[in-house]
Amino acid sequence: MSSNISSSNISRSNISSNICSNINTRPELPSGFAEQELSRSIGRSRINSIDMMRGLVMLIMLLDHVRERFFLHMQVSDPMDLSSTSWGLFLSRFAAHFCAPVFVFLTGVSAWLYANRSHGEPRSARAFLIKRGLFLIALEIVVINISWMGNYHTLWLQVIWVIGLSMLTLAALINLPRAWMALLGFAIVFGHNLLTPIGFQPSEWAYSLWTLLHDRGYLVSEGALKIKVSYPALPWMGVILLGYVAGPIFSQKPNANPLEASQRQQTLLKLGISCWVLFALLRGFNIYGETLPWQAGAHLGETLMSVLNLTKYPPSLSFLLVTLGGMFFCLVVFERHFSSAGKAGESGSERLARVGHGLSVFGSVPMFFYILHLYVLLMLYSLAKFIFGANHGELFGVNSMGWISLIAGVLVIALYYPVKWFSEYKKHSTQAWIKYL
Repeated sequence: MSSNISSSNISRSNISSNICSNINTRPELPSGFAEQELSRSIGRSRINSIDMMRGLVMLIMLLDHVRERFFLHMQVSDPMDLSSTSWGLFLSRFAAHFCAPVFVFLTGVSAWLYANRSHGEPRSARAFLIKRGLFLIALEIVVINISWMGNYHTLWLQVIWVIGLSMLTLAALINLPRAWMALLGFAIVFGHNLLTPIGFQPSEWAYSLWTLLHDRGYLVSEGALKIKVSYPALPWMGVILLGYVAGPIFSQKPNANPLEASQRQQTLLKLGISCWVLFALLRGFNIYGETLPWQAGAHLGETLMSVLNLTKYPPSLSFLLVTLGGMFFCLVVFERHFSSAGKAGESGSERLARVGHGLSVFGSVPMFFYILHLYVLLMLYSLAKFIFGANHGELFGVNSMGWISLIAGVLVIALYYPVKWFSEYKKHSTQAWIKYL
């Protein structure tokens, strides 16, 4: 699920009004993350490429959640059972794999930007990370959980919970030297697959802790309220640490020149290439990083599906290499091709700029969009089941991925307007509570 939704808010508070010219920005009033006095007197900017990246994965997440709502009779395992998975279903699920890694990594980036303002002295992000992390955990339990099934029979600890827990981890380690933080982040991301053989039974003393950290399962499996950990936290803690370490790549300096922007893009390209080359080596030879070896299929399509059939819960090293590598490439593409308005008569550039602007609208208030789309989907599903009745056992559902794509497309258009309204409202609001959305 998606989906570092919270990270958009941290980054807003530290981006200066003078920003690298190659990262196209739009001026905006502060959203309340900085001091009240400053937020009344200074306009700010946002990094559009980051907002576009968030916006893209939010829309991918919407498609996946429409699938989960109206295609629930077609359960998808982790990794997927390729013998019963169509190409359309596989691609939609694979695309959704990018959501959580992007948001968790960018949460770390934004925490660094919050702590290292381009104007003024550096500040600690610890207090903010603690408050935000606790808020997200509470939000998962109180607001988001009920939006899935409309009840509290099972408390699902999912992506918002794990982002909150990862922020608390980052807050605890925030004073470590950057090199030590990088070493720890790499050790977790690259080493946690070694822990896969370790497991505990519910009766054993370490079961609950291991379920929280590495093995997806029930903390409480009986009684009126069951509790299930859907997102084991340990790998995501490594991802947020690496995001924080990567923060200087996006550092905003007054009077930055195009060469610095070019160097940033080259760095992102090198990171993307490194991730994908390492994935090709480790996965291609079934060396390490994924518990399910790939197998050659009857044709090239089946073989590709097997290679890309990766474990998400918890995210394997191969899973993270593919998704974070793709994120690095997308950030470069957005910065180079989607951020400028284009010259007169350059219709292609103008169209790309409009697409980029639309994505940045969704990416500017991702938490608002996240909560909104979940409750809209709950209402639509309940209404459809009431009108048409259950047609797949006790469930209502559609019969093809074409319907899923159509429903998602309509929702993108319908939700754009309230999201855009709230984005504008948030830019001009000085109310403290707005910063949490």
